[in-house]
Amino acid sequence: MIDLVTLRDALAAHGRVARIVVVQTAGSTPREVGAAMLVWQEAGGHLGHSGTIGGGALEWQAITKAATVLTYGKSVLTRHPLGPELGQCCGGSVTLASEVFTKETLADLTPKTVYARFISLDLEKVAPQDHMPLGVARLMAKARNQGQRDTLTLCDDWLIEPCADVKQPLWIWGAGHVGRALVDVIGPLRDFEITWVDVASDRFPPDIPPNVSPLWTQDTAALTVHAPSHADHLVLTYSHALDLELCHRLLTRGFASLGLIGSKTKWVRFSKRLGQLGHAVTALGTITCPIGDPLLGKEPHAIALGVATALLKQNALRKQACLPLRKCLA
Repeated sequence: MIDLVTLRDALAAHGRVARIVVVQTAGSTPREVGAAMLVWQEAGGHLGHSGTIGGGALEWQAITKAATVLTYGKSVLTRHPLGPELGQCCGGSVTLASEVFTKETLADLTPKTVYARFISLDLEKVAPQDHMPLGVARLMAKARNQGQRDTLTLCDDWLIEPCADVKQPLWIWGAGHVGRALVDVIGPLRDFEITWVDVASDRFPPDIPPNVSPLWTQDTAALTVHAPSHADHLVLTYSHALDLELCHRLLTRGFASLGLIGSKTKWVRFSKRLGQLGHAVTALGTITCPIGDPLLGKEPHAIALGVATALLKQNALRKQACLPLRKCLA
C-alpha cells in the first residue's frame, strides 16, 4: 500500500524520490511484503532516506541502487537471495521494486486509487501498449470493489497497489509531562497523524515533530467536534473537570479508542459521573483507564512506551482486518 501522506511530505521536501518496496519474499526475511522506504538526493550528492526494508546489507545495496533509479528514472525489479548474495543469516530471498515518484505522479494518485504499473526483472522488456493482462484487470477490480487497503500484488510483470492516507489520526489532549513524553515516543512513528491540544500556546515545547499539529484554545472541549469519529484519543489534561468534559463529549461524538490518564479510583468516580450524564455502561467500557503498562512504571516516558505499544498493536489488528490479496488470478 502506498502511504500517500509520507510520500506527499517527502516530495514536498525533496521534489523527487525513489520508493523501494518489498514485493515478494521467500523463506526467512527481515521484513514483510509491503515494507517500503524512500530515498532522495541531497545537496552535495549525498543520499537521504526514510523508512526501512530491514536494514543491513540488503538496505544499503537498495539505497545505492536507488541513486541510479533517481538518475535515469526507470523502474527496476530486483531479486536478492540473502545468504548467497549478501551473506545475511536470514537465508530467504527478497524481491524489491525501485521506482521514481514525482509531484506529477502523485497528482494521479488518491486514497481510493489502485495503482498498477508495469515493472519487470527483464530490463529489456517493455509494457504492452494496447492492453492490460486480464489477470491484472481482475485484481484491480477486486481491490477496488472490496476496498482492500493493505494489498500489494505482483502479477504478470505488473505491480498492483492501493493508495491510502494511512496515518491514523491521534488526538492528544494535554501538553504536560505525560503529553510531551507521548509526543516524544509516538511522534517519530509513521503510523499516526497527531493533533495536540491544550489551553495556550506556551504550554507546548518549541520543537514539535512535523506530523504533530498543535491546537490551543481556552475552550478546549469545543475542539472535539473537529476530531474525526475514527480517531484515537488520549486524555491527560491538567484538570480533572476538563478530562471529564472531554470524555463526555467524545462519548457523544464517537471514536476508535479513548485512553484516560489516572488511577482506578479516578475511573470509579468518572464512570459514575459519566453514567449520570446519560452514558451506558457498555459505552463506558470503551474507555481505557488507567493508560500504559503498570509493569513499566509511572514515569512519563514509561507510560508513553506502554501506550505506544498498545496503539501499534491496535493499528496492526485494524490492518489485518483487510484481507490480503497476494495470489495472481489466472
